[in-house]
Amino acid sequence: MAGNECYSTAVTQPFLTRRAFWGGGIALAATPAWAAEPLHDVTFIDDFDELWRTLGERYCFLADKQTDWDQVRSFYRPMALAAKDDAAFTNVVRRVLAELYDAHTHLSDPPYGAPRWPLFDLLAERTGGMVRIAAIESGSAAADAGLKIGDRIIAIDGRPIETVIQDLMPKCLVKPDAAADAYTINVAVAGYRGKARLLSVSSKDGASRTVQLPIKKRPDLPDVESRMLPDGIGYIVIRSFSDTATADAFDKALESLQDAPGLIIDVRENGGGDTAVARPIMGRFIRERTAYAIMRRRVGAGLSAPWNEYVDPKGPFTYSKPVVVLTSHWSGSMAEGFPMGMRDIGRATVVGTKMMGLGAAVFPIRLDRTGIQAQYSGEPVYDTKDRPRWHFVPDVEVADGSDILAAGIAEVKTAISRN
Repeated sequence: MAGNECYSTAVTQPFLTRRAFWGGGIALAATPAWAAEPLHDVTFIDDFDELWRTLGERYCFLADKQTDWDQVRSFYRPMALAAKDDAAFTNVVRRVLAELYDAHTHLSDPPYGAPRWPLFDLLAERTGGMVRIAAIESGSAAADAGLKIGDRIIAIDGRPIETVIQDLMPKCLVKPDAAADAYTINVAVAGYRGKARLLSVSSKDGASRTVQLPIKKRPDLPDVESRMLPDGIGYIVIRSFSDTATADAFDKALESLQDAPGLIIDVRENGGGDTAVARPIMGRFIRERTAYAIMRRRVGAGLSAPWNEYVDPKGPFTYSKPVVVLTSHWSGSMAEGFPMGMRDIGRATVVGTKMMGLGAAVFPIRLDRTGIQAQYSGEPVYDTKDRPRWHFVPDVEVADGSDILAAGIAEVKTAISRN
């Protein structure tokens, strides 16, 4: 699932009110008018206005969307005013966030029964006017059910797929948008939090079937695991960049593999985390301070001047032999920034599929009155040649359904032979 990513190491609490957020220096300096904002009654409409203003001023991709932000206010504000309870108002907030069709912009803890944000366990795409499965997460309920790449999705929970998509589609678009369609298709196939799904599909040979996708508990695996592959190639999987202990665990793994002639780092099932965790890991592969990304932030209707993000070397030794980083469609957020950064510091070849396409560091928001917590894309990320991260393509792109690990092993062996 889509992950979170924070580029500021100054954050000391996970969620802040809007006033504390800006006053804390996470993005821009505090604005005196906000600091002097008078107290309000605890009402849904005030929190709605706070959300709408914040996103309108700070959401970094607004200019790239076909969203009519004024229409969002006109459409949803009466719903906020009419909300009878917290659950009804939370649903209004969820729908406002969904108008931006951005998997990085959503409620922090959606309630039971709310649509999941993509990607969940399937990647679906519209091809030839039909919705087909393009990729399936390994080990998921969808994989267990025998779904195949290329299967056409006909219905979800007994409802035609196009009806489900239309119900979930943003309501305030200036015109149809392929990006909104792609996002909404994958919200539709993800289903609803806490609930199983029924998918009716048609295979390439025309055979139709309905499969149940139950709730499947993900195995409790460590964030870092390592082993030696055949031919002495080192292998380290990183499943999350969210815990500061991950960098220490990586150091221990790297120490055990330091004599390996090549190394594979696997972030295929990594939903993201914090740069404060990923940067020290990248630092194990360089000997001098090196830029690994470019960033901007929203200023008025546009974006700020760019600035560089850097990695500093980290000891006790530098691993200087060939490195391959493996990616998949389920590599998200910082697990996209890490492969891109490793490539841009000149220390890895990236092998796999395109990733989730989450293009920005996120900012938290906690609505002052209801306490509803959410996040939104705040600072777009680019590689060191100023190319958007959401357009990143692996150096060696592997076809969906093919063996990514085998392709990575072949690539690292080729690199070893050149050394």
